[in-house]
Amino acid sequence: MARRVTFRPYAGPAGGWGSARSVGTILARENVLASGALLLTRHNKVDGFQCVGCAWVKPAQPLPFEFCENGAKTVAWEITNHRCGPEFFAAHTVTELLDWDDYHLERPGRLTHPLRYDPDTDKYRPVSWGTALDEIARELRASRARDPKRAVFYSSGRCSNEASYLYGLFARLYGNNNLPDSSNLCHETTSVALPESIGQAVGSVSLADWGHTDCILFFGQNPGSNSPRMLHPLQEASERGVPIITYNPLKERGLERFTNPQSPTEMLTTRETRISSQYHQVKTGGDLAALTGICKALLEREEAGEAALDHAFIAEHTHGFAAFAAFLRAQDWDDLVRRAGLPRTAMEATAAVYARARATIGVYGMGLTQHRAGVATVQMLANLLLMRGNMGRSGAGICPVRGHSNVQGQRTMGVTEKPELVPLDRLGAQYGFAPPREAGYTSVEACEAILRGEVDCFVELGGNFVRAVPDRSLVEPAWRGLRLTVNAITKLNRTALIPGEISYILPVLGRIETDRQRTGIQSLSMEDTTGCVHGSRGMRRPASPHLISEVRLVAELGKRVLEPNPRVPWDEWCDDYRLIRDAIGETYPDTFHDYDRRMWEPGGFQRPLPACKREWHTKTGKANFLVPGSLDEDPDMPEGGHDVLRMMTLRSNDQFNTTVFGYDDRFRGIKGTRDVILMNRLDIDRLGLADGAMVRVETVANDGVRRELPGLTIVGYDIPVGCVGAYYPEANVLLPLWHYAVGSMTPAAKSIPVRVHRMDGDAARTRHGRPQATLQP
Repeated sequence: MARRVTFRPYAGPAGGWGSARSVGTILARENVLASGALLLTRHNKVDGFQCVGCAWVKPAQPLPFEFCENGAKTVAWEITNHRCGPEFFAAHTVTELLDWDDYHLERPGRLTHPLRYDPDTDKYRPVSWGTALDEIARELRASRARDPKRAVFYSSGRCSNEASYLYGLFARLYGNNNLPDSSNLCHETTSVALPESIGQAVGSVSLADWGHTDCILFFGQNPGSNSPRMLHPLQEASERGVPIITYNPLKERGLERFTNPQSPTEMLTTRETRISSQYHQVKTGGDLAALTGICKALLEREEAGEAALDHAFIAEHTHGFAAFAAFLRAQDWDDLVRRAGLPRTAMEATAAVYARARATIGVYGMGLTQHRAGVATVQMLANLLLMRGNMGRSGAGICPVRGHSNVQGQRTMGVTEKPELVPLDRLGAQYGFAPPREAGYTSVEACEAILRGEVDCFVELGGNFVRAVPDRSLVEPAWRGLRLTVNAITKLNRTALIPGEISYILPVLGRIETDRQRTGIQSLSMEDTTGCVHGSRGMRRPASPHLISEVRLVAELGKRVLEPNPRVPWDEWCDDYRLIRDAIGETYPDTFHDYDRRMWEPGGFQRPLPACKREWHTKTGKANFLVPGSLDEDPDMPEGGHDVLRMMTLRSNDQFNTTVFGYDDRFRGIKGTRDVILMNRLDIDRLGLADGAMVRVETVANDGVRRELPGLTIVGYDIPVGCVGAYYPEANVLLPLWHYAVGSMTPAAKSIPVRVHRMDGDAARTRHGRPQATLQP
């Protein structure tokens, strides 16, 4: 049935009745209106289950309904009563399904049986677990004999700490550190930038700090859609009179105003809380210049006689300030204004408010990390906080907002391509083997290796890898050349429909489902964005008796692929997950001692974060002021050419990562479609286009590859001149694989140079699964 497409500005706040209606709609659509509503009362509660969506903080004293609109959607999506069983796959070929969009691929519901791709019929057919695991193990053993580096073990941020620990151990016993994960695609920039600045790879802010701050600086993060529970501490801060200063290319409703759905008074009176006190629409790719301008304005206030810097902190706790101050003095205001796309007064106004604040939190998201100069940009925010001693102080610090629910926890557990982040000596002694020391593949490097034909096997523990990565129109054909692809997932996605020579879909338990093993129902744990570790209990009957847990899946592969090792008790670990947590405590004794008890503490238990105590685990032994080599956030952006625009990828209010819940983006006023490009009306006019016109977007890159996405409709929007926006993951076809953050290899999805061309008459739209990207002759 055709969808009605409309573009109409949204007048309401974030939250409010719009949020309430959206939650009710998806619970009804998934046929879990009553049971889902009851289950949500245990969401993010002690002795309940932890959110399967974002990684925002789980408080020690939760609200009666400690969930948000998108959290409720992820719950409904997982506990749906719809099923995607063998009869579905008998009715549809893979070729047919490749023409379905992301929403309709997941819409049939939860996968129920293990499946093997049959190339003769082009269909997935049910298979027994024993048959599947035995063949997968044979292929992994054969690849290992050829070269252990030819297998890749990817995982998404939904995996529990327990499954992640076993997965990392399995890969290293196999013989490599090829453990790319979803962090590579989003916050790897943080993991590279912050250790150099403050000596730790995660933020320094606790939930308690939000109650003591008197200034919040916000950069490139959209809490209204991506982490709505964050709006509660933001609302409380605003009501205390705390200035909240936002830098973001788009006016996001969650950073403008909020009506608390849990407040009867606000819902009945439709009262709204103002969130941002200043809102600066920085140019896409202009954050580094804007942050430099704020730092420069702060230094100028100090040199004009105002006490704007914390000299005692700088002298005792930092290194490199003199060089940094010289760098700031050398910057030209006209250049900063041009690069930031903001007037000088905007940056000076921010500095003026910041200079008066006692304790400031700096918040950021992928709007900073997904740029070519993302590492330098995050470090510039750290510089700004260090100038006034806002690190290791109550109510202050740096706060990267992670996306997927346990993307940080799996890194803590050793799912990383960086061997230096894992206690390999201790791991080797614990399990009696010599761990590999060579760095593994990042997600981008895994794609590059696949394109070179250097990978045989790709095992995916959760996620939708091919749909999420750049240049997928080049990656997809190469993916078909893999010998083995394994998709351990809960719902059908596009990656599973691009089979290698041998391809399996392995349906696993979701976090909300009860996981019964020989010793009884098991519990899991995960880590939130502030480094607090929480327990989680599954509470819903599994979608199918044929599902197994991710823990058991990894263990079964370990038994079949690896040599017997009496120190690696796969069966015992499967029977009792407490034994896995004991093993984790042995590997990481300083952090995970008494793990099984502490994970049930209200608010979770806090990982040691040295910077919070002003202990700096850096090469200098202090926090470092770091000077960027250049203020050019995107050296690949062509100079000149009035028709070249900067494109940023966006997520809608109706999606989580590559999961699309529907076609409406309520806050942006877009209904019934995702095939749009947001443009400033001045750009529409000067390029001879028209609001509502259908266009083709092409990447500007001199690498011999033609990347284009036709069939997008122009929506005139409040976005900076020279900038455009399109939805992720559809627009990933426009993102070159080599276009990533220097130092972290995080895809630079927030600043892609593009041109927009009108499509005339009956020009055909691309089919959803088949964007156009071809090698130029």
